[in-house]
Amino acid sequence: MGTGYALRRSAKDGERVSKPGPESGARLLDELRAALARYVILPSAEAGDAVALWIAATHAQPAWQHATRLVITAPEKRCGKSRLLDIVETTCHTPLITVNISPAALVRSIGKDPPTLLLDEADTVFGKKAADNHEDLRGLLNAGHQRGRPYIRWDAAQRRPEHCPTFAMAALAGIGSMPDTIEDRAVMVRMRRRGPGERVQPFRTRRDAPALHKLRARINGWMRHHLDELGDAEPTMPVEDRAADNWEPLIIVADAAGGAWPDRARQACRTLTDAAAEDTSIGVRLLADLRTVFGDAEALHGATILERLHKLDEAPWSDWFGRPFSARDLAKTLKPYGISSTKVKVSGQALQGYRRDHLYDAWSRYLPPEQAPSGTPGTSGTMQVTASPKVPVPDTQTEPEPVTTSMSCEVPQVPEVPDASRCAVCEQPLDPALAAAGETTHPMCDGGPE
Repeated sequence: MGTGYALRRSAKDGERVSKPGPESGARLLDELRAALARYVILPSAEAGDAVALWIAATHAQPAWQHATRLVITAPEKRCGKSRLLDIVETTCHTPLITVNISPAALVRSIGKDPPTLLLDEADTVFGKKAADNHEDLRGLLNAGHQRGRPYIRWDAAQRRPEHCPTFAMAALAGIGSMPDTIEDRAVMVRMRRRGPGERVQPFRTRRDAPALHKLRARINGWMRHHLDELGDAEPTMPVEDRAADNWEPLIIVADAAGGAWPDRARQACRTLTDAAAEDTSIGVRLLADLRTVFGDAEALHGATILERLHKLDEAPWSDWFGRPFSARDLAKTLKPYGISSTKVKVSGQALQGYRRDHLYDAWSRYLPPEQAPSGTPGTSGTMQVTASPKVPVPDTQTEPEPVTTSMSCEVPQVPEVPDASRCAVCEQPLDPALAAAGETTHPMCDGGPE
């Protein structure tokens, strides 16, 4: 989809003249990326590439199945988030900017060719004190991430349901974090304050906006010229699941533009997705810390767990909203994962607590596997070669025959054995620590102490 020229005849003299065709997508993205760098210090090169691709993708919203959100956050004021939103507004497709909007106004602003929703000061909408008053707005922003999720309300005048579209790309800027459900549907850009040696050109709407508007028109023309091709594209994605939904429009734009952009887009995708994965929910953080707290223990009393949680460095449990994390907090946080406390006997004392085998299923689903320490004996299915004993050499001039070790590839026939990774009684996943110790059942399943 590079630069092309269409030939036509002049109506005046019949001469063949060249008519500019579609522009080079790579050149347009380069210009947009340079404009961002001119006015804003972005946290990384990958973040700048992601924002440029997101802006371009807003011009082809009819082609997408998912309307990616762009979330611009900062830890403090004067980090450039509002200035970045200014540049986005000047270059994106049909911007609709607001600092607050009602759900009714939002859905009535969206049509078949939706605008780009821009919400500044989003922390005042979704902050702790105001979030409960804007649940409808959060729900609409979540629903609008995927095509075919209308907002349905009762039209009293027409006496029938009214289906209002919600699908539209949206950018939100604010201090601190956004709701998890919004960040999960977004490309995250975490701004920071400029350093002593970092300089940008001041942005003045009257002076700078006209040139950016011309660039916006050129990007729009290029995107609309290839709208059908963009809608049919199925790119190779470097990520999966929700992250793939979020990044697919941006990767498609990069592939269509060509040049270095396909590689740059995938690098940005991997980098920003990995950074976002580090910001886990409080439930996943608790599961990870519980795995640390348990160590090799099969069961722990609740009081012991809380005592160890409170002692973890850089963990939130010792100061949980101004007080230590409690047994009730522990039970409430673990309940969504299907984990509940039970009577456990530790050191001859039976008290309320938690079992390792109750936690293992959640650990295996929500946490990355633990890395085995170096020197750990191999698990089943790993070939181990032990050194042959030293052979005494007779005191003669004749060289001893070399000792050879036969390594046959033939696998001896052995009777079928149960899967060591699952409990022989309930067939649920078995903790590797139990399996390594030769256990084949959970402590509860074999009649162990409660």
